[in-house]
Amino acid sequence: MSRSRYDVLVVGSGPAGSTAALELTRGGAKVAVVDKADFPRDKACGDIVGPRAVRVLEDLGVPLPLGRRVSDIVVVGPAGRRVRLPSGQGLTYPGHGVAVTRVDFDALLHDAAAEAGATALRDRAEHPLWNEGRLDGYRLHSGDEVRADFVIGADGATSLVARTAGLIDERRVLWGFAIRAYLPGAVDLPAIIFWEPTPWRAFPGYGWVFPGAKGGANVGLGLATLSDRTAAAGAARAFPQFLEHLRHLELGVGPSVPSAGRRLGGWLKMGMVGTTPAGGQTLLVGDAAGLINPLQGEGIAQALGSGRLAAAAILDRGGQAAAQYRVALAAEHLPFHRLAGALQSATVSRPRSVALIARTLLRLGRIDAFAGGWSVFWNELLAGAPPNRHRTVAQALTWSGKVLSARTSTAKWFDAMGRDGASAHRWAPVSGSQPSTVEM
Repeated sequence: MSRSRYDVLVVGSGPAGSTAALELTRGGAKVAVVDKADFPRDKACGDIVGPRAVRVLEDLGVPLPLGRRVSDIVVVGPAGRRVRLPSGQGLTYPGHGVAVTRVDFDALLHDAAAEAGATALRDRAEHPLWNEGRLDGYRLHSGDEVRADFVIGADGATSLVARTAGLIDERRVLWGFAIRAYLPGAVDLPAIIFWEPTPWRAFPGYGWVFPGAKGGANVGLGLATLSDRTAAAGAARAFPQFLEHLRHLELGVGPSVPSAGRRLGGWLKMGMVGTTPAGGQTLLVGDAAGLINPLQGEGIAQALGSGRLAAAAILDRGGQAAAQYRVALAAEHLPFHRLAGALQSATVSRPRSVALIARTLLRLGRIDAFAGGWSVFWNELLAGAPPNRHRTVAQALTWSGKVLSARTSTAKWFDAMGRDGASAHRWAPVSGSQPSTVEM
């Protein structure tokens, strides 16, 4: 058994953890990154690196691996009605994203962090180590002990670090579960599908058909479960029926047969609801912090951005890192996630209401200004949007949603977190974790 000490221990080497490690190492910190997986490894994902993420990579000087350029998104309604949401050039982001497999994307960032000088450990963090009441590191599965001045939890939606440090309230978390497969086909534009298994009873989530990074299509189905994680099996049960539905939409997807591709599932923790992003010397990034867009499931841009913010807070303020990180994360995401989280909480268990909202949006989407504003709002791009009619519509949607959601319990939780810099509750540290990716 060996014992070692670092400035920062990063648990998890996905996009958020690797970005944090890369920035910290470049800033002169001694960093260890522990991950149980060998890289390259796969993850359940839509494989779209969105406009904000492309900009972050440019800022980092990390070139994207080869992939397919994507821009506009098609939204498909229950009866097949379609709306094209434009992807415009922003003040702080380009007008396009890139389809890149998580196998390639995560390995790219993992290798960049290691090449910059971070120590990559292929192991599993299991037993927390404490020092004067604060999380001081982990004993790994191998028996080695790794301690650090700061611990960054980048270990996914079911984050052990978040629960160990008492930074999550399981009763409030907005859980989801997504399943995806690669299918043959020729898909030009990413498509989000509002699906009704039976008329006027919407599926509580979303489906997608995205251009595959290396040809074919990335097809998936995401199910929102609120705080009930036992409902996740519904996504796997519904997937064959969803694939059959796609055959009638003529989206360019090939035969929906099991041999078309391995199914991979993964947990989602959305909207930051129920999660305190930092406390003491522990900071959460990416999925561990709940930074998944509750309305359309994006998480890559939030992962990269939060990794950078966490690294900057540690490098800039030392002992005040948690407070600085909470403030920075709130400025970046709180207005949108407060609204989006409240909307999801209020509607997921009401399939008829969701069906009505979806059908109404598809009708309004025929208006160009509304389609553009919907795109800016839905993709959390308002902060960097140029002054035009699309931005105006997005601002109106944001204001209206804030007013309508103001009295919801989710909005009140966010208000409390915003006032106090953290949620009002602390929960007892626990151990153990569940895998965040499941092969189906």
